[in-house]
Amino acid sequence: MGAVRAELGRRLQRWRRTALPILQAALAAGLAWFVATALVGHPHPFFAPISAVVCLGVSLGQRPRRVAELVVGVSVGVGVGDVLISQIGSGPWQIALVVALAMSAAVLLDGGAVIALQSGSSAVLVATLLPPSSNGGFDRMVDALIGGVVGLAVTALLPANPLTIAHRHGKVVLGELSTALRGIASAVAEHDTAKASDALAQLRKSQTAIEDFKDALKAGQEIATIAPIRWHRRNELDHYREAAVPVDYALRNTRVLARRALAAIRDGEQVPDNLPDVLRAYADAVDLLRTELAGGDRPERTRKAVRDAASTATTTELGGDGFSTRVVLAQIRSLAVDLLQATGLSRADAVQALPPLTGKP
Repeated sequence: MGAVRAELGRRLQRWRRTALPILQAALAAGLAWFVATALVGHPHPFFAPISAVVCLGVSLGQRPRRVAELVVGVSVGVGVGDVLISQIGSGPWQIALVVALAMSAAVLLDGGAVIALQSGSSAVLVATLLPPSSNGGFDRMVDALIGGVVGLAVTALLPANPLTIAHRHGKVVLGELSTALRGIASAVAEHDTAKASDALAQLRKSQTAIEDFKDALKAGQEIATIAPIRWHRRNELDHYREAAVPVDYALRNTRVLARRALAAIRDGEQVPDNLPDVLRAYADAVDLLRTELAGGDRPERTRKAVRDAASTATTTELGGDGFSTRVVLAQIRSLAVDLLQATGLSRADAVQALPPLTGKP
């Protein structure tokens, strides 16, 4: 029974995350049909609501730029399909030709894969669902444009919260970084190659999360730009945008760190006793960064936490004479620079903020 409730809870949570896009698509479909019938005078504007739904989709955080690309794609496909099918009829070779030409026209107009694919699928609809003898003509392209424009309008007037999108993806990325650092710390403390391997394997999967994070920030920035009720959120995304690239570098450097820590453990190198404490201190700083970003604050406390952790990550404090161990210590220094940059410092200021490498501050 508990498992059923848990599964139901997960499904409800998933629905709540997509409730706004579902509402957007439903509203856009109804409005597109109304505009095409009542205002433009088309009796059966099939492509108006279908274009609105296709352009919006049901993906939370859909980028307005992608919606605009889909508007172009649908319209080009419908237009090319109408012109050609009315002249050459419908059949296997006609469908193949229409799809090829519609996708080619889309590529020449913009070059985006999304536009090309949507142009091809729209051309197929024209070639197969509506016979060439019908009187759709130019009206169907107009309907497609109406649906797309209505979809964009709904995106602007009923937008997702850009900060919610950024929070969700930022939480995932920073959580993976923090978990990886704690995993490496445990592996080093226990001289456990299995734990080090697990941490490395998880880090190798983290690139997808960071790419999703960057896409989410682009989506949030576009929403905050075109949606009047979200204009006041534009500056609040700055902290996340400042952190995105340095966090990506931090994940990459942590991946190198995990690989060399695994090698050091496997080769029996003498690893500094306080290295796990330094790694855990960095993990705490990452957790603090996640909290401060979610709160909309400048990550000043994170900056101090990173510098405090780095104060023991010097040659004097950590030592180490094995090759892999020395690489680990170098990566710890690089990681500190990355995390300081994630708080808004430039690279030069981040390096200057760290204590000397060969001694205490």
